[in-house]
Amino acid sequence: MDEVEAGYSWSAPELSNDLGCRHELARAWPELPTAVRTAWEPELRELDDRFRAATVPWPEHGGGVWWLDRVPRLIEVEAGRPCDERGWPQGWETMPFAKPDAVRVSSS
Repeated sequence: MDEVEAGYSWSAPELSNDLGCRHELARAWPELPTAVRTAWEPELRELDDRFRAATVPWPEHGGGVWWLDRVPRLIEVEAGRPCDERGWPQGWETMPFAKPDAVRVSSS
């Protein structure tokens, strides 16, 4: 979460990989003992809220799980890295839509 809030500096495929961890947690969550879920629910809720605040909805995407339908608000890239004609920096050009105005690309 700290990386997403500070400016995600990895690529779109890496973000997808990172979100796979959240997906696996959701899959396993119902199998955990009630006491474990009760103890960890507030922290999970806080992290999910932080993720929602640090990301924007994936345009015209949905129907899946909510955390896979979001894009970081701030993408940190190396200085001088070019953006494609849709506004995405290298490593993000696989995104199937133009960069939303709410997503900022910042050079380090």
